[in-house]
Amino acid sequence: MLSEPRSGRLTSWGNALVAGFASPDDAVLAIVGDDAVHRVEGLPGESAPVGLTLALGRLRALGLTGLRVALPTSGHPLGLSGPPEFNARALEAGEAVVGHGVALGLVPRVREAGPEGDVHVEVVWHCLPVREAPPADVPSLGEAERELAEALREAIEVLTRLDVAGSGPVAEAAIDAYRARAEPGRQVLAPGYPPRAVRVLELAQRVGALVSLARTNGHGGAVSASEMAARGEALRPVERTARRAQVAAYNSMVEERERGVG
Repeated sequence: MLSEPRSGRLTSWGNALVAGFASPDDAVLAIVGDDAVHRVEGLPGESAPVGLTLALGRLRALGLTGLRVALPTSGHPLGLSGPPEFNARALEAGEAVVGHGVALGLVPRVREAGPEGDVHVEVVWHCLPVREAPPADVPSLGEAERELAEALREAIEVLTRLDVAGSGPVAEAAIDAYRARAEPGRQVLAPGYPPRAVRVLELAQRVGALVSLARTNGHGGAVSASEMAARGEALRPVERTARRAQVAAYNSMVEERERGVG
């Protein structure tokens, strides 16, 4: 969870575009990020994959009024609403984007190409029908913020108990990576999002960074198989809380518009 999900960027900047806070060029540039190219296939009315600018324009013409993110894992269909085919693809990818106002969703397939040292990333978003229903297990921003505060305390407690924090070069690199992402002025959400959503997403990323640190750092106190299993079990609810909060933050623009806020 140290890296931002592509579905999060698409949701965030897609919502900014739909709400008039970002131009198509700025939105697409932010969504693509460091990737080489993004295309969308399976779009109604298109027989071949198309670029993001055309795809977002077509979705708006079809009635798109917003986007929601889904970050499902096995046994936890977070942000999904069905049908089974879409859910299965989203679970395989670990992420998806669900349209609001139009019964379509997007699931990314990521492919790396090029020689070693010059690898570029190509992303194809598969457009599929979705069920128009409330997304699964997504908290409100207020709920997410309260849950995260407790999850952060739990994560720090687990890392301290297992002697993980600051225990070697892997830990130091992970902490440095998080600090670099947390520099002042870093834009974690597109324009138009409420300040609380930015705060919740930043905290969710911090909790996610700590979970990632605990799971990837093998130089701490938990080194046996049983201790590693115990570490994973202890951190599982913390990670779940962080993912739920991420989804709540990305989806907040649509949720607030539905409630007539802002």
